[in-house]
Parts: sequence; C-alpha cells; structure tokens
Amino acid sequence: MPISQSGKPASGGRCRIAVTLGDPAGVGPEVALKALHQFLKKSSAEVILLGSESFFKALAKKMKLGAAPSRISCYFPEKFPSGKIVYGRSENILTRAAVRSIEMAVQLAMQGRVDAIVTPPINKAGLKAAGFDIPGHTEYLAELSGTKRYEMMLVGGSLRVVLVTRHTPIQNVSGKVTRRRVKETILMADQELRRSFGIKKPRLVVCGLNPHAGESGTIGREEIQVIEPAVRTARRKTDALIVGPLSPDALFYDAYLGRYDAEICMYHDQGLIPLKMISRGAGVNVTLGLPFVRTSPDHGTAYDIAGRFKADPGSMLEALNLAESISNNRKKYERSHQRS
Repeated sequence: MPISQSGKPASGGRCRIAVTLGDPAGVGPEVALKALHQFLKKSSAEVILLGSESFFKALAKKMKLGAAPSRISCYFPEKFPSGKIVYGRSENILTRAAVRSIEMAVQLAMQGRVDAIVTPPINKAGLKAAGFDIPGHTEYLAELSGTKRYEMMLVGGSLRVVLVTRHTPIQNVSGKVTRRRVKETILMADQELRRSFGIKKPRLVVCGLNPHAGESGTIGREEIQVIEPAVRTARRKTDALIVGPLSPDALFYDAYLGRYDAEICMYHDQGLIPLKMISRGAGVNVTLGLPFVRTSPDHGTAYDIAGRFKADPGSMLEALNLAESISNNRKKYERSHQRS
C-alpha cells in the first residue's frame, strides 16, 4: 500500500477526507483499511490516515491487502506508540493516540485542509481509564470546534434518525425532552437535510415519547405539554412538512417505505433499534451542525473479534461514501446560496 508522510491538502476539487485512528486494539483501523481499499476504486477523494505509516503498512500486510490507490497519505507528527498491540482490550497509550488523532483531524478541518472527518470507533470505558472525561466522539468534536448546537443523526437503509436525547438513561429521558430541545432538533434536521442531503423541502416525522404517543393524555402528557407545542413552533419557522407526534410502533413502517426524509426520535433506542435492524450492519453516524462533515460507522470497537481480521467493513465503507456525498452536497448548497 503506497502511503506517504505528506499529509498535504488534496489537489483540485477532490473531496479531502481525514480518517482518525480509532482504537488500535479494536477493529477500527482494520475496517478503515478494508473499506478504503474498496472506496478508492470508485471515488476520486484523497484520504489522510491519522496514524503512522509503519503502523498502517504493517496492518495492511497482515490482512494481505493488495495495492491501494496512491491517494492515501499518513499524518501523525508526533511519536506514535510502538510495540506489539494486544487486541481486545484498551491500553492507555493507544487510547491517547486515538484521542490525539481526533484533535489532529479537527485542526486539519478547521484549517480547511480536509473537507470531512471519518472516525473509526473508540472505547468509552477506555477513555475514562486513560483519564479523558469525554462522553464520545460527538460531544468532543463539538467541543474542539466550538460548536454549541449540534445533533446526532444515524443513517441506514431508508431511515435518517435524529435524536432529541442521546446517551441518556431511560429514567432521565422525560426530563430532558423539553420544548426547546424538540424544536431545535427538528430545525437542525430540516437545515441539514437541505444543506447536506440536497433535499429542497424535507418531510419530517416526530415520534411520541409514550406508548401510542400518549393516547390523548391517558398514557402520559409529554406529547400534549411538550412535543406538540414544539412541533407547532417549528412549523412556523420552516416550510418543511412536519407531522407528529405519532406513535413510533406505527410510523417506522411508513418511514421504512420512504415516506419521510428524517425521523425525530425522543431517545436513543427508539430510533436506533429500527435503524440497525434494517441497515444490516451498514448504518452511519453523522454529526449535524459542525463546521465540517463528520461521519462514523455505527458499531463499536468489537474487542471480541479484534485481531482476527474478520470484521465487516460495510458500515465504514458507507461512512466514507456518505462523507464524500455530504461534502459535495454542502459545496453545491453554498454555491447556490452565494448566487441567490
């Protein structure tokens, strides 16, 4: 695999993608190389792997990957961890390198040297053990870029799920579902469907929180007191089609048939269970609201199979494809709005 140390910006109008390290003790670097091997056969993008050349070359050799396009370079201008990697468990030195690669990626993006960041998985418990108080990629990327308003979207199959609450314990969800949060999530989804997905007039469906969307207040009143008023406020601010709150156990079939452009979900599993069921291991996490494109595979470090080199790169490949697509859509959106 021909990899250079340049880390230079891509030339011409090509999409420029930085791929962070991920946890080297997990499957992240493995699926990144496998996916890039397929992605660059069809894409004209240029890719910067944020890790050492020797690390990625050794990994590619272990996996017996054939020659890859020369549009891959490596960039890690600091000492990279050496020594044998013990797969299947986090190590502080490797976790610190993974975090540094995220910081480097944001720096490159904020400098305009890359258009998009794709992030292989890191381990949240490993982050804590290494001394990092970081909930996850989404929050850390927002902090590093100074982004105040951001949302998590998961894309898979015909679904685009956007979460009102993210990694919130179920017992705390109701208190976190406020009029402001619901309205902000709807409007951010609307904005990004136009800017990042090229949809001129988005169709949004909003989930209820309670069974049967509260059934007129007999099974909870959050729909009446919180979600419905937020939907009405959002409707006044956009020409998008916004329906709901509807019962999730019914609306996802219509969503699966493609009748909506995005689904606004009140909590994590409400949206991710149907999405992961239909995406069949090819879902993608997208952070909305950042000043750069960020995508990620929707799986974790998979310590149980790390080092066996049998991990499926499907989700990572989709993350790369979507990063390039969103980047191109945003450039078109900016050009059209500059003319208008």
